[in-house]
Amino acid sequence: MTHNIRLVGDKQRQYAVKCVLDAPVGHVVTIREETRTQEQNRLMWPLIQDIQNQVEETKVYAADDMKLRFLNALGKEMRFLPELEGGAVFPVGQRSSTLTKPQFSALIEIIYAWGARHDVKWSRKSMDTINEWRVT
Repeated sequence: MTHNIRLVGDKQRQYAVKCVLDAPVGHVVTIREETRTQEQNRLMWPLIQDIQNQVEETKVYAADDMKLRFLNALGKEMRFLPELEGGAVFPVGQRSSTLTKPQFSALIEIIYAWGARHDVKWSRKSMDTINEWRVT
């Protein structure tokens, strides 16, 4: 059985302690900072789409590739591995789902700032999502 408990108060802490005490020997407990929210993730994609629709040099990349370019700009550690048959290398270790909420906020700010520097006009969908994200 898996438990994901967000520690927001004493009740959640007590429940977490109970789960640890009730867990069978050999189970593992991990306590970490909360990762990005679904709302944050939903915001990233319309921003990237707006950039790709308006900045010519980005149109040759898939949306996932643009995400990786922005992740690289975030400065999150990136490793490169060679392809199986040699030649080119490819990045590994770049996943937005592993970012903490503050890291993902910084990623959104990088995307937003880059778009602003390239005169991107944010679509209604992006603006609605930005406003929804700021409220949560």
